[in-house]
Amino acid sequence: MHQPLYPFTALVGQERLKTALLLNAINPAIGGVLIRGHKGAAKSTAARALAALLPPIRTVAGCAFNCDPGAPCDICPTCRQPDREVETRPAPFVTLPLGATEDRVVGTLDIQRALREREHAFQPGVLAAAHRGVLYIDEVNLLADHLVDVLLDAAAMGVNTVQREGFAVTHPARFVLIGTMNPEEGDLRPQLLDRFGLMVDVVAPTDPAERAEVVRRRLAFERDPHAFVATWQAEEEALRARIVAARERLPHVHLDDEMLAFIAGLCVEFEVEGLRADITLYKTACTLAAFHERTHVTPDDVRTAAELVLPHRQRRQPFEQPRLDRERLDDLMRDFTETPPSADGHDSPSSPDGDSPQADGADEETFAPSPTVAPRIEVVGTASPPRPHGRRAVTAESTRGRYVRAVRDSNTTDIAFDATLRAALARGETDIQREDLHRKVREGRTGTLIVFVVDASGSMAARRRMEAAKGAVLTLLGDAYRQRDDVALVAFRGPQAQVLLPPTHSVELAERALQTLPTGGRTPLAHALTLTGELVAQARRAAPERPVLVVLITDGKANVPLDGRDPWQATLAAAEHLAAAQVAALVLDTEQGMVRHGRAAELATALHGVHIPLDTLSAEEVVQRIRQHGGVRMSRT
Repeated sequence: MHQPLYPFTALVGQERLKTALLLNAINPAIGGVLIRGHKGAAKSTAARALAALLPPIRTVAGCAFNCDPGAPCDICPTCRQPDREVETRPAPFVTLPLGATEDRVVGTLDIQRALREREHAFQPGVLAAAHRGVLYIDEVNLLADHLVDVLLDAAAMGVNTVQREGFAVTHPARFVLIGTMNPEEGDLRPQLLDRFGLMVDVVAPTDPAERAEVVRRRLAFERDPHAFVATWQAEEEALRARIVAARERLPHVHLDDEMLAFIAGLCVEFEVEGLRADITLYKTACTLAAFHERTHVTPDDVRTAAELVLPHRQRRQPFEQPRLDRERLDDLMRDFTETPPSADGHDSPSSPDGDSPQADGADEETFAPSPTVAPRIEVVGTASPPRPHGRRAVTAESTRGRYVRAVRDSNTTDIAFDATLRAALARGETDIQREDLHRKVREGRTGTLIVFVVDASGSMAARRRMEAAKGAVLTLLGDAYRQRDDVALVAFRGPQAQVLLPPTHSVELAERALQTLPTGGRTPLAHALTLTGELVAQARRAAPERPVLVVLITDGKANVPLDGRDPWQATLAAAEHLAAAQVAALVLDTEQGMVRHGRAAELATALHGVHIPLDTLSAEEVVQRIRQHGGVRMSRT
């Protein structure tokens, strides 16, 4: 007997999360739901519980595409058989592993049938297996972007199209897409975030009684899962019947032109980009009406839908978390309901606001950010062509990424089966020989690792200089936010340097580390560069092809020896060693005063990098200097 899943109706609280999941279960065309929250907030439990709640599906026994017997897809060999057997089985729940390849997701050539029958045949992938069920992606923010693109395309279109050399296949792929993520581990690019139909932020309950009830139910489930599930069976069946009824009612739901104009006005007021928000808001409001057993949409439906559709689509600054101004939404709803005739709706109480806490102002021990523009930065090396604009640099020879073509390679382990098979068939053979082997050429995208090395010693303790330095760092972090690069932070003060933040996708963590960066003490610059070199070497062991940019903010006044050597000579040696590792370097020189030693400029030369003196104290002017410099190209967004 299989292990039962935790019942959906037994979930405590999390009403907005449950609503978003149920709406997608009724209408997968909404485009899925992204669940953001820290670990232990029941994200995975809710996703799996929804799958168990879905009505069972009728399909042909052995069908790999989960075809509806009344409308099988054209390429399904099982459903084309005259003596097919129809069966009823639970709606599929498919978990996509983070390490999945594109072929595993979309499907590929069926090698066995091709060899046996000498014809192109399709082997379905994850998207076919999830058809008419749930496709679940844990930690979707860590999934390769090209796979996220494929998944979101299929979720929006309801079909999966595969084009490989020699054949093209299209099959239905309608599923409830559920992605979960912990925002501390990095965010999705805005382009991908916008394509999730709904988004919900979840947090663990703060009410002691509610938390106690969560624990009580969970322990009861673990003690006797089957008995616990039986306790909730009536509620599950009732909710399942309600989903079926809502699906049948949905095509008959009406949303009038006046309400549609109001939806468009909401999207304009909240400054969302594109029209996807308008369309999704329309679909979600109609689905809410169907779920509440109505055939017309009320203002309350639109308001509830707006809280799920708009927050992640609003324009926002780097490090700003998605949120919706609910007071503003209430005002707009009030204006709408007071002007036209009543649509039988009533005012809906505002949900608890999920505002994220603002960082405390900096005191004398920290340096605070200065307002600055947020340009896009692009490092241009003298020995290599400029990087194209966009999130990542394209690498034609990548071990992971999208399969773009095949080349003959008798020693490959990443076999391009389609091209290999064609080579064998061209010889008139079905046995593959070594000389037939072809290797997949994959187009990968690799992000830049940006290592911020910040001098927090007493030589930089002047508050205004620290503000300017931090403004420059936040400018570059703003670009990392858009480009989805990795960032790391090394700070040095007192006797040694310290890695405050190892390489991470989360620029929020980097910004937080900068907010609380202590200052004062001596300047262990040589140790900072040595530690940076070790960090870069370790990162490159995992991703050798990844470019690295070191942003060093210092006045160059090293005064802490390293291994008994003169502080300055040890610093130059560490800089030359770092330059030999082929990293790009940007030195922001904070030295001021009538008499200057020019150590930061010497350091930039040793690093083979770019030297930018911070003659002014304005972060805006720092950004302008970087933009004007020939070695670093920047553009405003």
